Amino acid sequence: MIRKALLLKLFDAAYMQRWNDKIRPVELIELDKQAHKMVIAYSLARFEEEAGNIVSWRKMIEAGIFELLQRIVITDLKPQIYYKIKADTRKYRQLTEWVYRELKTVISPLGKAFCKRYQEHFHEGEEEIENRILSAAHFYASRWEFQILERANPGGYEIDEIRADLDQKVDSFRDLRGIALLSAERRFRNFIDLCGQLRFHSRWAHLHRIPKTSVLGHSLYVAILSYLFSLEIKACSRRCVNNFFTGLFHDLPEVLTRDIISPVKRSVEGLQDLIKEYEKERLEQEIYGLLPKEWHRDFRMFAELEFENIVTVDGKTQTVPAQEIHEKYNDDLFNPRDGELARRADQLAAFVEAYAGIRNGSTSPDLQYAKANIRGVEQEAQYLGLNFGEIYSDFD
Repeated sequence: MIRKALLLKLFDAAYMQRWNDKIRPVELIELDKQAHKMVIAYSLARFEEEAGNIVSWRKMIEAGIFELLQRIVITDLKPQIYYKIKADTRKYRQLTEWVYRELKTVISPLGKAFCKRYQEHFHEGEEEIENRILSAAHFYASRWEFQILERANPGGYEIDEIRADLDQKVDSFRDLRGIALLSAERRFRNFIDLCGQLRFHSRWAHLHRIPKTSVLGHSLYVAILSYLFSLEIKACSRRCVNNFFTGLFHDLPEVLTRDIISPVKRSVEGLQDLIKEYEKERLEQEIYGLLPKEWHRDFRMFAELEFENIVTVDGKTQTVPAQEIHEKYNDDLFNPRDGELARRADQLAAFVEAYAGIRNGSTSPDLQYAKANIRGVEQEAQYLGLNFGEIYSDFD
C-alpha cells in the first residue's frame, strides 16, 4: 500500500532546482524535467513500435519511476561526476546499493517484487530498447532546458562545452526512429514544446505556496500514483500503462486554457461543461494536428475521457463500472483504463500539494479549505479494495 513516506519522498522532486550553478531566466525543477522526459519517452516508444520494434511499456514506465527515485536521493551529485562513477562498474554498484538502502523503508510497502525490479534495473545493460528510449528522452529534455538557459548565459563558463556534449548525446540515439523524426519534422517538435509549456503553468497560481508546482510536474505525480495503485489492484499490463499515461496527459488541455481551479469551474451552472467542450475543440484544432492520426484515439482517452472507466469491445469504446472492468475486462485485449482511479490519484496529489504548502508556512485559507475538503470527500473512498482513508489517516 502507498504510504505517506513514499508520497512525500516523490514530492521532494518538486523542491529540487536544476542547473542551480547557472543563471536561469525561469526556475527549472526536477519533477517537471522528469515529467517532460516521460512525455518524450512516450513519443519515442510509439515511433519505435510503428517501426516494428517491441517495447515493454511497463518496463519503461517503472524504469522512469526508479530513475526519479534515484535522482531524488543523489540530488547534489553533478552530472559529470555521476557519469564518471557510472563508467566504473564497481563504484556504480556501490552507489546504487547505497541509494537502495536509503529508499528501502520508503518503497518496501510496495512489495518485494517491486523492490527487486528496482534493484535489477540499475544493473541492466544500456542497450535494452526501453533503457535507450529513456536515455534519449532524458538528454532531449535536458537539451530543451539548456536551450532556454543558454540565452541568459551567452559566452558563459562551460556553455559551449555543455551545448556540444548534449548535442552529441542526443545525436548518439539517431538510430531511434523518433529522434530522427523529431529532428526532421517540426510538428513533432512542436508537440514536445507545447507539452513543455506546461512546466511554466503554475498550479494554485493565485496562492503563495512552497514549493510551487507546475501542471506538468503535477501530472507526472498523478501518473506515478495511478500506476502504483494499478499494481495494487493487480491490473493487467495494458491497464497499468493506460492509467499511467492518463495521469501524465490528463491536464494536457490546460496548455490551451490554463489551470482553471475547480471552485471556478463549479461556480456557474453549466460552466464546467462549457469549458470541457472548449477544451475538446482546441485539442482538435491545435494538438491532434501535431500527432500521427494513429495516436488520436489514445489521446482522446487520456485528455477527453480522462476520469471515466472505459474498455474497448469489438472496436467500440464503452464506459463500465469499476467492478465490471476488473472482473470482466481486466485483459490487454480490451484496452481497459481506470479513469476513476486516476481521479482519486489527482485528488491525492492536490491534497499533498496543499499539505506541503501549509507545512512550509502558508497561512492561506484556500489551502486549508482545499486540504480539509479533499480529505472530507476522499476519506471514505474505496476502489476495488483500495482504502484511501488509510492513506489520508497517515497525515493525521
